[in-house]
This record gives sequence, C-alpha cells and structure tokens, in this order.
Amino acid sequence: MIVQATLLVTLVLLVDRIPAPAPSSQRRRGHPKLYSDQLFLKALVIMIVRHLHSINELRNVLEQPSAEMQQLRQLLTEKGRYPTRRTWERRFKTLPASLPARLGCLGRYLSALIQPWAHAGRGAAIDSTALTAKGGMWHRKDREQGLVPHPSIDTEAHWTKSGWHGWVYGWKLHVVSTVAACWIPLAATLTPANVADGEMAPDLLREMPAEVRFVFGDRHYNREPVRLWYAEADCCLVIPHYGRYPHQDAGKEVRRVLHKLRSVAMENFNEHFKGIFDAHRAVPTKGLRNTQRFALGAVFVYQLALLYRFEHELPLNIGLKAFLKAA
Repeated sequence: MIVQATLLVTLVLLVDRIPAPAPSSQRRRGHPKLYSDQLFLKALVIMIVRHLHSINELRNVLEQPSAEMQQLRQLLTEKGRYPTRRTWERRFKTLPASLPARLGCLGRYLSALIQPWAHAGRGAAIDSTALTAKGGMWHRKDREQGLVPHPSIDTEAHWTKSGWHGWVYGWKLHVVSTVAACWIPLAATLTPANVADGEMAPDLLREMPAEVRFVFGDRHYNREPVRLWYAEADCCLVIPHYGRYPHQDAGKEVRRVLHKLRSVAMENFNEHFKGIFDAHRAVPTKGLRNTQRFALGAVFVYQLALLYRFEHELPLNIGLKAFLKAA
C-alpha cells in the first residue's frame, strides 16, 4: 500500500530543495555535527504548522502511531539515527541565530523565481511590528529595582511605544518585504521591543536581492548607519524628512506616493502575517531564543507556503491561512 504524502509532509520535503546560505569559513570547535541543519529546520516547520511550542510537545506528537507521523519521523532520521532529547534541546538553542541568514537566502530565491517586480518598480519596504510578550508585564519601577513580582513575566522582553497600540511589553519583528502585487518577506529578525528600528536595518538590508533599487521606510530609519549603507549600495532610500509639516521641497509629492506604497505593503503584510499565525495575541513562547524560533520560524513557513503555491499555480497571498490550517 502506497501512503500518499500529506500537505505537511510535502512542506517538510521542500526544505531539502531550497538553497542554504554559504557555510561559515570559521573553524568550529568540538565534535562534528551528527545531524544536518536541514533536519532541525524540518522539525521547526512541523512545530509552526501544528502549533507546537516546546520540544516535549514535538517529540510527543512525533511518537504517535499515525501514518503521517511515521513519515515525518523517517524524514527526521539520518543515517539510521534519530535525535535524542538532549540533541533536540542543544540544536534548537543554536537554531534561532541561523534563521535570519536562511530567511534572506530563501527570500532572494523566491524573488528570482516569482519575479514580483516584472510589472512593477523594484521596491522593498522595511518596518517593524510589535509582538506582545507571554505572561505579565515587567513595569519600569520593578525592573530598575531588579524585582520580578510574578514568575509569568518574561524578563528578556522590553517596552516599546506603538503609534497604534500604545505601550507594548514584548518584542519587535523587523521585516523587509517586497512592494509588489505579492508580499514576499525578504529578510527578518526579532529583538526585544526597545531595540531601535534603525539599529537593525543594515543587517536586514544586506539580505535583500541585488535588484532592489528603492527601499521605503519611516522616519525611524533616518539614521547615520542606514544612510551610510545606502551611500555604498546602488539603492535609493525613501524616508520622511524631519521638520515642520507641510514640507515645501520639490520632492514632497513623490515621497507622498512612495510612502503610501510602503504603508500598503507593510501594514497589510504585518496584519496578514499576524492573522495567519495568531500573533495578534501574546506570543506562545518565553525567552528571546524561543520567541525568535517561533516568529522567524513562522516567516520561514510563510516563505515555504509561497514556494508551494507558486509551483502549484495557486494564488500566492490569498487563502494562505486556510492552506496552513489544512496542513
């Protein structure tokens, strides 16, 4: 009897087909890896699609005797070996640090494959969106005194003030996305919420495809390190000018149109992403590394879903939530 691959199994198999960033030339200390990085990326896809947020949950689900779980266990077995609990824990601790480079690599691959700028200007937008921390809030007066009044508080999160949501205790998901008919995340990283947007911009922008010629951002990116990066790159940064409104310079009307494009691209992508992965509520994880694994893993699954739907000639940004729920 031939067991047909389920949608989840098909998404996991896609991990073997996508490009990987170039390995570091720096020599690693210790024993060589017994398992490839792709194995743990496959496990991450399973965790995100099935809403599993701990290694114990993942291991318990994979031990179920269904045909689908047997297929998935086989895909997570290399050279006849299956990772032990300690191996899962150790490798998942290091996984989040490698995810930004993998997201950038897959973003470049998708942009070359899908050609989102075939009928539009080669533009991208950069922005951040706040994610609420799990548990209680660590108020400033308690933080300054080193007091943690409740064990549910995630002490690695921090505060930020959103123009829409007000004060938020949690995290920032920093994203670069295409400005086109299809929203493709090109780069992403996650930090505590108090990290400035402009501080993370240079690392994100280095992951962009070389064909991008315009990058749209808000005034938080009007910082010297960002301007220096654009001075070296063959790219134009479009950001609001400081000063009293209304501006009177000759380029204000052009900037108004381009800022509208940025707003439509990023605000819609952020809401679309949060709706798919239930990120309007508090994140389901605690700690920086665990939350990076969840949020950046969700971006990775979003990219994989775009790849699957492109190959099967399905609408790219329409019906993604139902598609992943069905997996």
